[in-house]
Amino acid sequence: MTMKVFCGDVQIGGGAPISIQSMTNTNTADVKATTKQICELADAGCQIVRLAVPDMEAAEAFREIRKNSPVPLVADIHFDYRLAIAAIRNGADKIRINPGNIGSRDRVEAVVREAKAAGIPIRVGVNSGSLEKSILEKYGRVTAKGLAESAMNNVKLLESMDFEDIVVSLKSSDVIMNYEAHKIISKLTQHPLHIGVTEAGTPARGEIKSAAGIGALLLEGIGDTMRVSLTGDPVREVIFAKKLLAEIGIRKDSINIVSCPTCGRTKVNLEAIVNKIEAALMPLEKERAAKGLKGITVAVMGCAVNGPGEAKEADLGVACGDGKGLIFIKGETVGTVDEKDIAATLTEKIRNYESL
Repeated sequence: MTMKVFCGDVQIGGGAPISIQSMTNTNTADVKATTKQICELADAGCQIVRLAVPDMEAAEAFREIRKNSPVPLVADIHFDYRLAIAAIRNGADKIRINPGNIGSRDRVEAVVREAKAAGIPIRVGVNSGSLEKSILEKYGRVTAKGLAESAMNNVKLLESMDFEDIVVSLKSSDVIMNYEAHKIISKLTQHPLHIGVTEAGTPARGEIKSAAGIGALLLEGIGDTMRVSLTGDPVREVIFAKKLLAEIGIRKDSINIVSCPTCGRTKVNLEAIVNKIEAALMPLEKERAAKGLKGITVAVMGCAVNGPGEAKEADLGVACGDGKGLIFIKGETVGTVDEKDIAATLTEKIRNYESL
């Protein structure tokens, strides 16, 4: 088990549930736009939000943004240690730095002193695109060993300053290298790990990369907090992260939909039915999570071959026939409805599941 640190009121490591993070893509100096996006991310289920702090204007804006944020905020700092200090003084719940590009040891020590005084953790961030020249020269190129070595060098630097509230992050856009680097680092440190696949790309490609890269790590038991990195609206990162955690069985409050791929035996428009159910369940899933209700499995099956069996195994389900659907609840048949009523009927049954 990794050590535990706290980012605001969110525990990272120490056996805590894996937390979902994202990052705003607004101009941080624009307080109104940034606060709005933070609230949108929080509403989608994001637990920690990171903000770029590229200049002192952004660092100063951090104070007002923090006052209105419903979730803990991380200040993302590069190159200028003074920005890290300003962000801490303006309320950052955690800072993300790469000590290697902050400058001399005394500058890193200045940041550490501020973090200690504020009682906040530091995330050591190492990316394949920003490895130190000495590491690149040693290995001849970016490698998993090089990423892990760079991260550990930075961890040891902070530890030498008697600082232990550390979260470690090392990411690559290469899924295999990313996996291998995390396998190495997980054996070298007990500090909690922030996992992800950096610069994964557009949602269409990035979700596939993230499912493979992050999913493999989660199945190995590696990772204490995570971010899915997609080009575009960061809210989509959060939605996908929740789905990924649910499919792996880590999130226990989700609604899991099982649906068949359809074949020549299907005699209903199953795709339309499933899409309607899924759209209806997004807000319903949020309601159930807020009430502390456990997750459920919903099966939407297209024919009589696997349909009845799958539907009976699920908490709720429908097995479709010729223009009709047989509804199951807890393995028992409760009725038959016409195709046009399947989505609405099953959704309503799900809404009232705990009272059935």
